[in-house]
Amino acid sequence: MNLNEYQNYHETKSHTAAEFPYTTYLCSIPMDFPSVPLHWHSEMELIVIKKGRGIVSADLQRKPVTSGDIVLIRPGRLHSIEQENGHSMEYENIILKPELLISGDSDLCAEQFITPFMKGEVPCETFLTPALSFYQELSECIRQIDLLCGTRPRGWQLGVKSLLFHFFFLLISNQEEQKETASAAQMKSLEKMKTVLKYVEEHYPEHMTIDDMAALTYYSKSHFMKFFKAHMGTGFIDYLNDYRLTMAERLLRSSDSSILEIAEQSGFDSLSYFNRIFKRKYGEAPGRWRSREQ
Repeated sequence: MNLNEYQNYHETKSHTAAEFPYTTYLCSIPMDFPSVPLHWHSEMELIVIKKGRGIVSADLQRKPVTSGDIVLIRPGRLHSIEQENGHSMEYENIILKPELLISGDSDLCAEQFITPFMKGEVPCETFLTPALSFYQELSECIRQIDLLCGTRPRGWQLGVKSLLFHFFFLLISNQEEQKETASAAQMKSLEKMKTVLKYVEEHYPEHMTIDDMAALTYYSKSHFMKFFKAHMGTGFIDYLNDYRLTMAERLLRSSDSSILEIAEQSGFDSLSYFNRIFKRKYGEAPGRWRSREQ
């Protein structure tokens, strides 16, 4: 796996097999890639920290994580993973489609519990740590699932499903201990942010201004600037330039286009400006970077 699989913020890549929509893979930051940028997808994801330390952002809530922590990402939720102050981190990604736990339209458990949980209507903490009284049971469910996926005895899929049901039973039955739930205002902010990120993904080569983004979100220019900085930790123009540089770097490795053409394809009108900020981010001019990477 590499960073290109996470390139688009609204991720459409299918992670799971159709016959049994559950998969797991191990990743390392920064060994495999320096970071996983903000993205979202229709599957549910569990990020299980195995070793080291890092930072995970879920629904724009950015927190440090360490060995043993489990981060629960419901379908459609923004999330990212990054390195923390030079530390490395190994983690397991578990991806599953909600349909795996739903038998049909008349499934009582799905109607009353699974579907509301996936939609975020059931309160649940995003960051599951050893501080929770039922953490050890949650962790044991994942350990047993990993063993089944590793050995795959006859009927292993039944075992995985049963353990997943128990995992969600633990989360749902311990609601009183879990106080974290998104308010209507928070959900509105998340949807607006997803709209902005999706727009950048689709239009980054084009001329784009803060006024355009303010109109897109129905905010005033000053309110949009505060909104974006508060949630993303950086200004919109800096974010846009960084996204364009990421796409330019990808083109440098994958195409034979000239530096000027790549600058233009990535949304930069000035070649000198592109060269300057590319070197600031990557430590080398685009031409030298391409020569070294190819």
